[in-house]
Amino acid sequence: MEERTYKVMGGSGALNIALGVVTMVVGVAGGVLLLISGAKLLAGRNKILF
Repeated sequence: MEERTYKVMGGSGALNIALGVVTMVVGVAGGVLLLISGAKLLAGRNKILF
C-alpha cells in the first residue's frame, strides 16, 4: 500500500511541476502580447482624426 501511495505522489508531483511550467510560459507569452498591443495602441493615437 505504501508503495502505491509513493508512486501516486511522485506522478502527482511531476504533473504539478509540468503544469506550473506550462502556466508560466503561457502567462509570459500573454504578457508580452499585451505589452506589444498596448504599445501599438499608444503609438497609433496620433493618427486618429475627429
